[in-house]
Amino acid sequence: MEITINIDDPVPLFSQLVQQIKMAVINKKISPGDALPSIRQLANDLALNSKTVAKAYRLLERDSVIQTKGYRGTFIHPDAVVNSTIDLNEWIFTKLNETISTLRESGVTDSEIRIAFNNALTGRHNQGEKHVI
Repeated sequence: MEITINIDDPVPLFSQLVQQIKMAVINKKISPGDALPSIRQLANDLALNSKTVAKAYRLLERDSVIQTKGYRGTFIHPDAVVNSTIDLNEWIFTKLNETISTLRESGVTDSEIRIAFNNALTGRHNQGEKHVI
């Protein structure tokens, strides 16, 4: 498997790494059970900060594309082929779009949606005005 990172690309470096590993799985350049380099080794090989590689590995592990087996290393997950085809960002976009449409149909303004979204992300709840829909 060959990984090429383009520092001039507007896509974040960790995202480039995630996408290339997923594509390598889909294209069968790496298979379930194959070992991946350690974070430190891959960061060194690609001349990246180890935190960038660690972030990519965390996201790949969250998506069950890779699995970490403690001191034994990091390996391609048994379900990696299927899991590499799932686009979490597209799913998030679809869900948010559906919710926003429902809110707009109920008469909620974009400003109110933004405020509520920000409050939800930060864990705050506006106890001020009560709206009945």
